[in-house]
Amino acid sequence: MGKQTAKGIEALAKARQPGKTSDGDGLYFQISRSGVASWLFRYMLAGKSREMGLGPYPTVTLAKAREQAADQRKVLTAGNDPLSARDAEREAKRNAERTQEARRVIFKMLASDYMEAHGAGWSEKWRKGWLRKLELYAFPVIGTLPVTDIQTEHVLKLLRPIWSEKTRTADEVRGQIEQVLDAAKARKLREGDNPARWRGHLDNLLSKAEKKKARQRQHFPALNWQKVPSLMTELAQVEGRVSIAARLLILTGARAHMVRFAEWSEFDLEAGVWSLPAERMKMRQAFTVPLARQVVELLRTLPRIDGTPYLFSGQGKTGVMHANAIRTLLHNLKHDDITRHGFRSSFRDWANERTHYPREVCELALAHDERSQTEAAYSRSDFLEKRRALMTDWAAYCTTAPAENVIRLEDRRA
Repeated sequence: MGKQTAKGIEALAKARQPGKTSDGDGLYFQISRSGVASWLFRYMLAGKSREMGLGPYPTVTLAKAREQAADQRKVLTAGNDPLSARDAEREAKRNAERTQEARRVIFKMLASDYMEAHGAGWSEKWRKGWLRKLELYAFPVIGTLPVTDIQTEHVLKLLRPIWSEKTRTADEVRGQIEQVLDAAKARKLREGDNPARWRGHLDNLLSKAEKKKARQRQHFPALNWQKVPSLMTELAQVEGRVSIAARLLILTGARAHMVRFAEWSEFDLEAGVWSLPAERMKMRQAFTVPLARQVVELLRTLPRIDGTPYLFSGQGKTGVMHANAIRTLLHNLKHDDITRHGFRSSFRDWANERTHYPREVCELALAHDERSQTEAAYSRSDFLEKRRALMTDWAAYCTTAPAENVIRLEDRRA
C-alpha cells in the first residue's frame, strides 16, 4: 500500500513546491523547479542509484504510476535493467514501424524516386531508356513488391529469360535494380546484402561466359591508334569549346557523359586531378582522373562562363552542350566512321601495343576495376600515380606531330 493519496498528490501539484515525495517501493512524485509535476521510479543497480521517468502528472495518475512502478520492479527481479529494457522495447517498436513503412514502399515507387534524385544530369533519351528497360523487364516481376521482400529468386526470375539472348540489356537491368535496392538500404528500407549484386553473388548463378560475349559484341567503331595524333592536330585547328571537349575526351580516356557534364569544381589544375563523385560514374564509385600537363594547359585556355558550373555549357534542358556535339564535329571533319566511345578503344589498343604498363593499371585508367571483391578489399590503391605516368605518355603521344611519331617508331624498330 502506498504512502500517498490521490487528493494528497493533487494538493502537492497545486502547491508547485519543488522536490520529491516518496510513495514507497521506489516510486516518487516530483515537482521540478519550473513547477512541472511528474513521476519517477528510483532503483539500485550494481550499487548505483538510477532514476526512470514514468510520465507527467496528471496524464499519469497515482494508480497508473503505481502499476508502472510495479512492472519495473518485476523487471528488476528478473535481473534486468528497467531503463535498458525500456530502451530496447522502444527500439523494437521503432523497427516495427520502419518495417511497416518499408512494406508500403514498392519497387516501382522507389525506382521513380531514384530517377528523380539522380536523373537531373541525364539526357531525356537516357531517362526514357532507363525507365523503359525497367518497365519491360523488372516491373512485371518486382514492380509491385515491397522493397523489403525482393530476394535473389525474384531477380533471377526476371533475368534468366533474357540472359542468353539479351545479355547486355539483362546486365544493365540488373545494375539498375542494384542501384535502386542500394538506395533502399541507404534509406533504411532494407537490410542485408543486395540480391542484384554481380560479384560474389549473381556471378555464381548466371553464366559469366554470356556476359563476356555480350561485352565483346558491343563494338564501337574506333580510330586506329596510329591516327590519333593526326586527328588531334585537326581538332587543335578548330576553335570553340566542342573541340576542347573532344580533345579532353581523347586525352583522359573518359566517357562522353563525364566530359559533357564536367564541372569546374571537380578540377584541381594545380594538383593535376579531376575528381568525379560517385553519382557521375557508371559504376557509382567516386573516381579520380590524373591530368597530364597537356590537359592542364588545354583547360587553362578554356574561359569560365558566369552563371554555370559546367565547362561545356549549353542551352538545352540539361544545361550542357548537346549529346551529339562532338559527333557532329567529327562528321564535319569527315570522320563519319568513328565514335566518341571508340577513343577509349584507341587508347587501350595503344597501351597494349606501345607500352608495358600492367593490365590492371590500363583498365583502371578507363574506370574498369576488374579486381574481385577480395582483391579490392586487400588492394585499395587506385594506382593514381601509375595511371598518371600512363596518361602522361598517352598525352605526349597524342600531341606529338604525326611525322615525329613515325620517326620515333622507325627508330625503335631499328
